[in-house]
Amino acid sequence: MSAEKTRTTHDPKAWPSLPLEAWEPTCDTLHLWTQIVGKTRLALAPMQNHWWQVTLYVTARGLSTSPVPYDDRTFEIEFDFVDHRLAVRTSDGRQEFLPLEPQTVAQFYRRYLDTLRSLGVPARILHPKPNEVQNPVRFDADRMHASYDAGATQRFWGALVQADRLLKEFRGRFIGKCSPVHFFWGSFDMACTRFNGRPAPPHPGGIPNLPDWATREAYSHECISAGWWPGNGGGPVREPAFYAYAYPEPAGCPQAEIRPAEASYHPVLREWILPYEAVRRSPSPDALVLDFLESTYETAARLGVWDRAALESKGPRTWPVR
Repeated sequence: MSAEKTRTTHDPKAWPSLPLEAWEPTCDTLHLWTQIVGKTRLALAPMQNHWWQVTLYVTARGLSTSPVPYDDRTFEIEFDFVDHRLAVRTSDGRQEFLPLEPQTVAQFYRRYLDTLRSLGVPARILHPKPNEVQNPVRFDADRMHASYDAGATQRFWGALVQADRLLKEFRGRFIGKCSPVHFFWGSFDMACTRFNGRPAPPHPGGIPNLPDWATREAYSHECISAGWWPGNGGGPVREPAFYAYAYPEPAGCPQAEIRPAEASYHPVLREWILPYEAVRRSPSPDALVLDFLESTYETAARLGVWDRAALESKGPRTWPVR
């Protein structure tokens, strides 16, 4: 007997409201907490191209490092946004939990390092300072960021769940080199990036508190990237949104017509933007997001002269299960 994947009907509650101004202090604090955990993975996980080894992943409960090797063991760290605790588990069956609750970044940092030490995991972070933020403060000295709104954090995770599943569907339509769907703790966004195999010109860099050599590794090859972020960071778009862009950006992107009508090109970011609120209001959020992802990719690939015949799947998008 075979069965085909079917799409469930749209549940408005699946796309939670997430205006940035309603949870910005928590968003900023959580951003810094994820950087602390992410830097542990950065220090211990083997290098992968474009820094893919440093990212976090959406789980059924929150965000996880996935297994990180250490000597002859592995360990995994998960932000559990259901029970609101940080779970640290090791491959020898040990685990410890750290409550996610209002506390300063300095307190979280100290408790986190103590938790790792109790499990025999190295607790050294080589650069204990956030990246990709303005005016960074050392983690052990940051007593300004101390907010944790559990309800808002769950809504944020709910939005990530929706973005994660749609980006994974979009990723499956491409057979060239493509990143996982993953969450970058530096920029605090979810991304999926497609590559055409050609080297790219050196990236100009200039990202706040991120070495230019790190940015150039991330953008060493021509790519088209898409993703979602909550609108934090003090940029020109202070609302959650799906985004897409190409590096290097081919001529004609700002003037190109894309779908859906709710999306537009942002001249400061040099990215296409689809506001999250427009997705929430849509009677078919999945269709709207996938149309945006496909349209922006098709536009950038056409203008960038990608070999689409060699890079895109011609097979079925769902597979029979026997």
